[in-house]
Amino acid sequence: MGVVSDRTSAADYDDDMTRAKSMGIDAFALNIGTDTFTDQQLGFAYQSAARNGMKVFISFDFNWWTTSQAADVGAKIKHYGGNDAQLKVGPGGDQVFVSSFAGDGLNLDTVRSAAGMPLFIAPNFKASNAASADGALNWMAWPSNGANKAPAAGQNVTVEEGDQAYVSALGGKPYIAPVSPWFSTHYGAEVSYSKNWVFPSDLLWHKRWTDILDLGPQYVEIITWNDYGESHYIGPLSSPHYDDGNSKWVNDMSHDGWLEMAKPFIAAYKAGSKSVADYIKSDQIIYWYRPTLKSAKCDSTDNTMKPADDSTGNFFQGLPNGADAVSDSVFVVALLTEAGTVQVSSGSNTKIFTGQAGANAWVVDMGTGKQSFTLTRGGNTVLSGTSLKDISDHCICGIYNFNAYVGTLPAGQRDSLQSPHAFQGFASGLSAGICQPTPSLGIAAAVGTAPAGTATRSTGTAIETVISSPSSNLAIPVPPVTTAASSSQARQPSAPAANVPTTTRSFPGAGSSTVTALSQLYPTNCMQAGQVWAGPVGSDTPARCDGS
Repeated sequence: MGVVSDRTSAADYDDDMTRAKSMGIDAFALNIGTDTFTDQQLGFAYQSAARNGMKVFISFDFNWWTTSQAADVGAKIKHYGGNDAQLKVGPGGDQVFVSSFAGDGLNLDTVRSAAGMPLFIAPNFKASNAASADGALNWMAWPSNGANKAPAAGQNVTVEEGDQAYVSALGGKPYIAPVSPWFSTHYGAEVSYSKNWVFPSDLLWHKRWTDILDLGPQYVEIITWNDYGESHYIGPLSSPHYDDGNSKWVNDMSHDGWLEMAKPFIAAYKAGSKSVADYIKSDQIIYWYRPTLKSAKCDSTDNTMKPADDSTGNFFQGLPNGADAVSDSVFVVALLTEAGTVQVSSGSNTKIFTGQAGANAWVVDMGTGKQSFTLTRGGNTVLSGTSLKDISDHCICGIYNFNAYVGTLPAGQRDSLQSPHAFQGFASGLSAGICQPTPSLGIAAAVGTAPAGTATRSTGTAIETVISSPSSNLAIPVPPVTTAASSSQARQPSAPAANVPTTTRSFPGAGSSTVTALSQLYPTNCMQAGQVWAGPVGSDTPARCDGS
């Protein structure tokens, strides 16, 4: 996970740790720069991991560190490497696990000498330099043109080709394979690291997990847990984080379903299985889509239309670079315990599919309006529901939003950005008065009948994790969320710690209580009898649990 400034204690990491652990994730990569808050946050993360039975390790972000700081890198490892929660590997289980984002040219001998302890260094070096380390992480989890942009005619480097390049270069040393669900970023002149492009992702999350089961790498890293700026987060919106303006495209766009979908794949991977079917314990439908058609014209109000610095080559005005490589589609994965029929309605477009036991994936042309999904079996409705998020043909908040909304059946608990710190940069770059910095989605109503034993999702926060194959006795690595998708990506700038409101509860009278924050309603996320809402000014009153 990206380490940022606004967590005020180890408790702010607990939900991340417990949620990730429940999904089969073994460790979090703590992506760090050279910020003044880094050591305090590392202390919190290590403390939380230790008491929650998780492991963590440091991933040095060379957008901020320099290769001339090898001794400083080693000193940082020495300071934290002896912690109980430190991920250690190797035959004797004594090698401190260390990784990076970029860093080619770093003197690893100097790092080892300064650390003064056994290390397993698996940096994100280029494949051509990977053999100099103990292992290597491949960060490019999306198809590209080979130059950090979407594929173009005659220029299409697949993720599988990246796997092959690293495996070949490592010559038998451990390979950390990347898995990521999405990529979209849309920063304009409101930040110093303006960037606006997408990688085509579509059904990538399903395809990539299937590839992982076939490849069987020693480690897997999920990219990412909390990089909201590039839209590849799988952690919840409610996770504490600094908002540099990404809330413009992240608000109301939960990705919790992607983490849920990964759980049986993680179990299959750790068991060394080539098939996920035996690890699906209940019927689920996971679906995702962009909130608007590509034909929507947003130039008059979009935040990227003002001139901005393009020294990195990552800034484009208006429609994101790579938009022509993505499709106007709804993507559906059905995890089925046995065969069934799935009906998908996107607006007026309805398709019916026959699914088999296991993981089934389909694509449906996008239609504006309501998005509905039903699973039937033997003439009985097993799952049925309508997404909280409609598809529109106009510009939501006036911008080109190529992030994905992810939903599930059974429907999960409400997951929303927590005011006020999660909306700090919301208005920056937006046209005045065009959109309000507040969650707008309700709570999904139960429709149809879920099979006995089906569990609903709970909100929480999670961190980058590392998962390893059965032979390594490790878990799947998840990369830092705040780093960029390539060496040119910017990390979040240093910022003072946000004033996070303290959850309080008062009792004005017998049998009643005042609720001032959504976190007080967890895990129901609805108001019980006797509760009175007194949340932030302008926030919507949560629904009542009894439906009144």
